[in-house]
Amino acid sequence: MFCLTVDDEIELGLLEDHHVETLFALVDANREHLRRWLAWVDDNTDVEHTRQFRHASLMDFANGTGLSTGIFYRGQLVGMLGTAKMNPADRLVELGYWLAAEAEGRGIVTRACRAALAYLFDQRGFNRVQIRCATGNTRSCAIPERLGFTREGVLRQEGRVGDGSFVDLVMYSLLAEEWQAGQSSPDEFAGSIK
Repeated sequence: MFCLTVDDEIELGLLEDHHVETLFALVDANREHLRRWLAWVDDNTDVEHTRQFRHASLMDFANGTGLSTGIFYRGQLVGMLGTAKMNPADRLVELGYWLAAEAEGRGIVTRACRAALAYLFDQRGFNRVQIRCATGNTRSCAIPERLGFTREGVLRQEGRVGDGSFVDLVMYSLLAEEWQAGQSSPDEFAGSIK
């Protein structure tokens, strides 16, 4: 199984069957917190939906068309980080993430994204990684800004949120050449893939 050690506190890993109920419980406990920004939350109403998501995610990983990892902080599942719109032919991928409310404010997603960027650029050879965030989601927008992404513009009513309304999304991108230029040394990322 794919597992990316980010640092001594955080790992990114493919979900195994025994994680399904834990992931569903995490989503369920954070439903109000997540619904504000994510439309899929109310479509995940029982453990079987989470099991189907896990199966589809593993198929995407096996086919090279996606990567959905649990974010494990000190051994506990606290959120998800994954790709969407993975296009190996064009070397383009979109990164997305969510975190349980009680895990926010510790730099977990920023550190996880930095490790994911190293993997996507250095190991997988992608040329462009993009992140889209709702304009009002300041915590989410702070992550690509902190990581040196370029704010390209606002996509009007591009995203749908839990209450069914549409929100504007900010498009951020980072190119491989920018990633490489921003690294102080080729060995800066100390994470490891298992």
